[in-house]
Amino acid sequence: MNTPHTSIDAARLSFLLNELRLPAIKTLWPRFAETADKEGWPAARFLAAIAEHELAERDRRRIERHLAEGKLLPGKTLETFAFDAVPMISKAQVMALAAADAWLEKGANLLLFGPPGGGKSHLASAIGLALIENGHRVLFTRTTDLVQKLQAARRDLALEAAINRLDRFDLLILDDLAYVTKDQAETSVLFELISARYERRSLLITANQPFGEWGKVFPDPAMTLAAVDRLVHHAIIFEMNVESYRRRHALERKRGPGRPASQATPANLAEAELAE
Repeated sequence: MNTPHTSIDAARLSFLLNELRLPAIKTLWPRFAETADKEGWPAARFLAAIAEHELAERDRRRIERHLAEGKLLPGKTLETFAFDAVPMISKAQVMALAAADAWLEKGANLLLFGPPGGGKSHLASAIGLALIENGHRVLFTRTTDLVQKLQAARRDLALEAAINRLDRFDLLILDDLAYVTKDQAETSVLFELISARYERRSLLITANQPFGEWGKVFPDPAMTLAAVDRLVHHAIIFEMNVESYRRRHALERKRGPGRPASQATPANLAEAELAE
């Protein structure tokens, strides 16, 4: 049974741990202290044990915060990505990019090109998730949504501040770049974002159209050339020219059980789409 002196010490210790912002140690120390007393732990072992739990809890809370702010696509992980359906993508290379941060430190970019439904958004979000789990800050956003926010900031004479706030993210994922409206005001804020992060902070961009079609995104040819130049200067480019997952799944549903698998062709793809 605790003596009054012990109770006072516990209350004082709880206060001190609050002041030091050590919530995990505040919660765990009585249990660890009891174990240490029973097993005769040296003081150093007791201190190391509770310190390790505090650090682990801080890591967990940080990852939770970063996941909440990252706005990644739900359920999109590297484990659920069908690498076998995208044979031109090296799984080993993707895993290395997700696990290492050398390319982020250099402000390098990752560009994913391919037709709709080929898994670009899934892969981009999955890489973002792995990086968050490894301690980095990532934001996933549709390009059009971010552009609209930056336009609003420009109208409020706060564009520079808005772009600077994005610096806290080690990686900014711009999904569906090609869907930006070909409007000078919209594309100019996008260009300013690309220029501001150049060689400082990394971008991951998904796009349905190759660089040769980016005149549809940036109406000014000089701006198109300058944007592409900045993006590719330090970039890893993945070409994901594969059959759409959605089309393939539509074909499988139409084929039904027990029928042999077949290679998709333009004819049967069109037939499946018309039947949807």
